[in-house]
Amino acid sequence: MKKIFFGATFCLTVTVLNGQIAIGKPNIDGNSTILDFDNIATNTRGIILPAVSNTNSTLSSTPTANNGTFIFDLSDNKIKMYENNIWKDLSDAGNSSAVAVNSTAELPSLQGVIMGSSASDAKGILVLESANKSMILPKIANPHTTVKSPYPGMMCYDTAGKAIAVFDGNVWNYWK
Repeated sequence: MKKIFFGATFCLTVTVLNGQIAIGKPNIDGNSTILDFDNIATNTRGIILPAVSNTNSTLSSTPTANNGTFIFDLSDNKIKMYENNIWKDLSDAGNSSAVAVNSTAELPSLQGVIMGSSASDAKGILVLESANKSMILPKIANPHTTVKSPYPGMMCYDTAGKAIAVFDGNVWNYWK
């Protein structure tokens, strides 16, 4: 039991101090990465953005929304990013019929997972805090043909088109 406790404590300490995490692979790509995903050539998995309802009243009040926040807005079925005190549409209206709605009430005082720092003023499920590290999105070649059943709000990097890709429930949207 002591070995498990000390092993878990060591892993947690190394993760907090190092601030770099690889998911699905043993090492990160580069020293400037805070979060990295397994990007094998046959990858069809991306990040699923949180599906949020009532964006304007729920998320637009300070300090709830932070610049760089990405969501799938259930009120109009669009993928959005918060920047300079407004939500910017990153897709046309999609389809949220496949979204599994979380009906559990969340406590506003709870903080999500913070990576790269021991604390953050930013609010979110996953907060990446670093002055010199970034996240590498999951990489998928041609997600519009490769991913057979994408989930609304899925986000990845299209290696063939060299663009960020998000699925709005109907179609893939790309940004270069």
